[in-house]
Amino acid sequence: MNEPTMQKMKQLKFYGMLRAFRTTIEAGSMNRYTPDEMTAFLIESEWDDRYNRKIERGVKNAKFRYKAVLEELIYNDKRNIEKNDVQRLAECTFIENKQNILITGSTGVGKSYLASAIGHQACINGYKVVYSNTGKLFGKLKMAKADGSYVRELAKIEKQDLLILDDFGMQPLDALSRATLMEIIEDRHGKSSLIVTSQLPVKQWYEIIGEKTVADAILDRIVHVAQRIELKGDSLRKRKNDVEAITE
Repeated sequence: MNEPTMQKMKQLKFYGMLRAFRTTIEAGSMNRYTPDEMTAFLIESEWDDRYNRKIERGVKNAKFRYKAVLEELIYNDKRNIEKNDVQRLAECTFIENKQNILITGSTGVGKSYLASAIGHQACINGYKVVYSNTGKLFGKLKMAKADGSYVRELAKIEKQDLLILDDFGMQPLDALSRATLMEIIEDRHGKSSLIVTSQLPVKQWYEIIGEKTVADAILDRIVHVAQRIELKGDSLRKRKNDVEAITE
């Protein structure tokens, strides 16, 4: 009777249940479980499998720059980052509260890694996340305007619980990018969260956005509901390269 049962599990796409059932049979452990225990074990295995696959899909769809996890962050006084603060961010209450996170600091200090690690944790917590390099996103949306898919692309962004805009401010925004940013921020204001990383301090973002009225409107919606993290210290990439050079 076991083989037909496993075939039905496969057809119903109960893959976690199927693996658990097959493993139990192969290990000769069926007699160790009461019927109630076996039922609970199979259901728990299926639940775990679906939960893990959901996380994997979320991480894949997010398209993070780094395979980053909070457990691998480096904490010290020179970096200006506290473990307790990051652990609070890992709870993702900032997403529940529709708040933003602004991460600034010089090149190589770990801004993108930290943003990706927080985003990865948000995926684990069941939130929809998307990561984008700011310049590449604006370029993609310009092309979308040309081929008629602009509204659809904006709708995809709006559906995300957390949008990560990495490397903001690498170059001043032109009129089209400025209007696009305004639309994105307006769509998300009070509805969902944003993480922005930048080499520039927030006070210089006005110059990058340009057109004071629009810049005021954008930053008013971003900054006043944001937690700020200013990373400091030496470049982690440079330190990694130095260590590799020494060990070679």
